[in-house]
Amino acid sequence: MHALSTHLETLAPQERRLGEYILQDPNSVIHLGITELANMCGISPSTITRFCKTFHFKGFPDFKMKLAGELANNPHSAEAHYQDVIAGNDLGKIVQAIEANHLASITDTTRLLDMAQLKKAVDVLCAAKRIDLYGIATSSIIAQDFYQKLVRIGKNCTAFADSHMQITAASTLGEGDVALAISYSGETPETIDALRCAKDSGAITISLTQYGNSQLASLADVSLFSSSLEEGMRRGDMASRIAQLHVIDILFTGMVSMEFHDYIPKLESSYQNVRIYRKHREGK
Repeated sequence: MHALSTHLETLAPQERRLGEYILQDPNSVIHLGITELANMCGISPSTITRFCKTFHFKGFPDFKMKLAGELANNPHSAEAHYQDVIAGNDLGKIVQAIEANHLASITDTTRLLDMAQLKKAVDVLCAAKRIDLYGIATSSIIAQDFYQKLVRIGKNCTAFADSHMQITAASTLGEGDVALAISYSGETPETIDALRCAKDSGAITISLTQYGNSQLASLADVSLFSSSLEEGMRRGDMASRIAQLHVIDILFTGMVSMEFHDYIPKLESSYQNVRIYRKHREGK
């Protein structure tokens, strides 16, 4: 619902009319057939189908199922409880607000996960000969976090924050390689260019963006989404960062679980070697 309200003004007139109807009375929508809803909004059923694809649903039944789940799990809307920075706020209230914001963001992200897309992402990452991670500014921090995890399980992986190096690296990718691009907005030009270059080079492409329609998500072979609840606090990239790290942790844990007998010994070896060599260095 929040993603719809955020992107409402970017929709075509007929799709916007549908979006406004859904926002005004979401509970009634889950009980309507596609033709009934089309008649209620004065649009064609094909417009509803196009609307669903814009927001990455498989079709109208999938949209209704996800909408019903959101209404059932979050009847009061997490958006209503999301708190921005307030001047002179009591420190205790700040602690509570940040906790609430992060929990809301993680919960919303979990609800947005498409298990088929998530499984595909885990599969291609496990099978990848090489993995490139692209992210600018705050998104580069998310990429670095995933890089440090992947290196520990022996994956051939690099995280690039420089836009020129992203293109340079993407140019050398090929079949069997994977490029994962991270951008909260999904509209960062440098990140889009890097992922497009990787795709043209023959790599499988994965995107991680806020939920909704974006150039980066539309370009990727596999599209993953995090919560789009954060607005005012975007100036600190707080809850959005937590939401994206939540997805990265899920991907990494899924990979280790899938290739348990291969990755666990490498994790243990990296841990033990750091302990041995750092202890040796400190003892000198």
